[in-house]
Amino acid sequence: MMHKISLVYAWMVWFFTGWMPDFPFLMRLRGFLYSLFMARAGKNFQVSSGARLYGLKNISVGNDVFVAVNVVINAGGKIVVGNEVMFGIGAVVVSGNHTSVNGSYRFGPMDRQEITIGNGSWIGANVTLLAGSSVPNSSLVAANAVVTKQLEIEGVYGGVPAKLISSNLK
Repeated sequence: MMHKISLVYAWMVWFFTGWMPDFPFLMRLRGFLYSLFMARAGKNFQVSSGARLYGLKNISVGNDVFVAVNVVINAGGKIVVGNEVMFGIGAVVVSGNHTSVNGSYRFGPMDRQEITIGNGSWIGANVTLLAGSSVPNSSLVAANAVVTKQLEIEGVYGGVPAKLISSNLK
């Protein structure tokens, strides 16, 4: 029952605040409203209009996290976001996958896996993070990349599936 209440609450936050312009104060207000049902939310959590957050009880974010317009975070499983993380326009974070039963994905049980995003990372525009993926601290995932696994080294990642382009380690 709590899951359904959380879904309705998330929809209400989106519906009643989606028309508000994206000024820092209003984005922090939106973040605060979402945080009331979240597992954890640090200070200065900003959510732009049009962003959609589902499964609030499974989402944990650190301090100074920014979620841009049209981002979708669907937390069927746990999603942990570090401090000072930015999500670019249209990013999608989904912590559940469908499984196949009798040759069809329609009625297969969900496979939920944790997603982690390290401190200081930037998830670029239209990036997709899939269940079981992990982004290291201080990393950039370039626009339109798809992260399907745990990335190991701090750096810049791009492509489908995402691969290391350059390392931040000196």
